[in-house]
Amino acid sequence: MELRLVSEKTINGISTRTNNAAEMSPNGKIPALWQSFDESIPVDYKNGERVYGAYYNYESDHNGMFTVLAGFDGQSYPSNVDIEQITIPKGKYLVFTYKGEMPQIAIDAWTEVWEYFSNESCEHQRLFSTDFEYYPNGNEIEVHIAVQ
Repeated sequence: MELRLVSEKTINGISTRTNNAAEMSPNGKIPALWQSFDESIPVDYKNGERVYGAYYNYESDHNGMFTVLAGFDGQSYPSNVDIEQITIPKGKYLVFTYKGEMPQIAIDAWTEVWEYFSNESCEHQRLFSTDFEYYPNGNEIEVHIAVQ
């Protein structure tokens, strides 16, 4: 993991509201959100568009409700899809990077995030403002966690 300063970034996509307890059960909404995104949003990878997963509108901490947006940094999308736009704020982010097969790399990255922040002596304090996943390609994930 590494600490990075990230510039403001606008992404477009579709979202759902959930919590970690629901996502640890068979009733999780995030897999269906990503399936819907993959089926309805054509991402132009060849021309540099990339995929993001944003986590924001935190009710409290990792136990509360939050909004997840499956999105991309492109500007063109089908008119029959209700697209939201959010801005990832400029700030300091602790970045957890994994390479390998999906979805295992996402599971491994988030497991490391939870383990790191559950340690009372961790160096950084999580803000629970806006966190995001960045997918540079189909076999790599960078989970960015906003910190003080």
